[in-house]
Amino acid sequence: MHTEVRSVLHEPSNTFSYVVWDPATRRAAIIDAALDFDPYSGRSGTETAQQLVDIVHAEGLEVQWLLETHAHADHMMAIPFLRSHFDAPTAIGEHITVVQQRLQWLFNLDPNFPTDGSQFDRLFADGDTFQVGELPARVFHTPGHTSDHITYVIGDAVFVGDTLFMPDAGTARCDFPAGDARQLYRSIHRLFDELPDEYRMFMLHDYGTDQRGLAYETTVGAQRRENIHVGGGVGEEEFAEKRNARDATLPMPVLILPAVQVNIRAGRFPEPEGNGVRYLKIPLDEFGPHWQPPAA
Repeated sequence: MHTEVRSVLHEPSNTFSYVVWDPATRRAAIIDAALDFDPYSGRSGTETAQQLVDIVHAEGLEVQWLLETHAHADHMMAIPFLRSHFDAPTAIGEHITVVQQRLQWLFNLDPNFPTDGSQFDRLFADGDTFQVGELPARVFHTPGHTSDHITYVIGDAVFVGDTLFMPDAGTARCDFPAGDARQLYRSIHRLFDELPDEYRMFMLHDYGTDQRGLAYETTVGAQRRENIHVGGGVGEEEFAEKRNARDATLPMPVLILPAVQVNIRAGRFPEPEGNGVRYLKIPLDEFGPHWQPPAA
């Protein structure tokens, strides 16, 4: 049940996207593909995503799925570009609908903007299963970093998105809207409890350390034993206290406001306005850590 995995790095956001395939059938999925975007000029590009397309062609693969772990805050989805190359369904977790509902208010979107997740072809629930070729795949709802976050287990490979970093880097922040450190702890320990030690675990982000360069692959067992935030018997109370204290020192990602507007649309930009130009909105003096929309 060995799963073939190749990564592509989106350098501006230190994001690793993945091409994942079944070596027997050469059927594949692409996970968390990133669009290039320059926040200074407002120009987008597809050079990073093209590397994923090149891997598919070089390996002679048939793409079955375009998968997302959540509505990312630091980069935009490259789904529309990939759909121009591959006739494959898109998927994300079912709780994307809650994110869409919350952000519809923040960005004052058209009242007819769909908040039912219909921008994606499939909304996965916790425990849903599917296949990549002959490889079995399972979905875990892993909230904490965000409320809509999911993890994919494809064969012997685990794609944790922003749930975990490499063992020497710890875990992702929990101060985004509807983030929760205690939820993150429980999500991570569910993976530890239900997955074999030898399963390979692939990170969405890495920033390197003073001792090593960038890395993106470890194992479930190594995370359970060695992760500096949640491994080796660290308790929920200790984790939540340290995670929340750390999050209080972190700035918001540069692209969070542009990115989430695009990602709740499955990577599509807003429709052009009367002059033919597309625009992204920046709400002034409104958004911040643990932001909540006003009560109805």
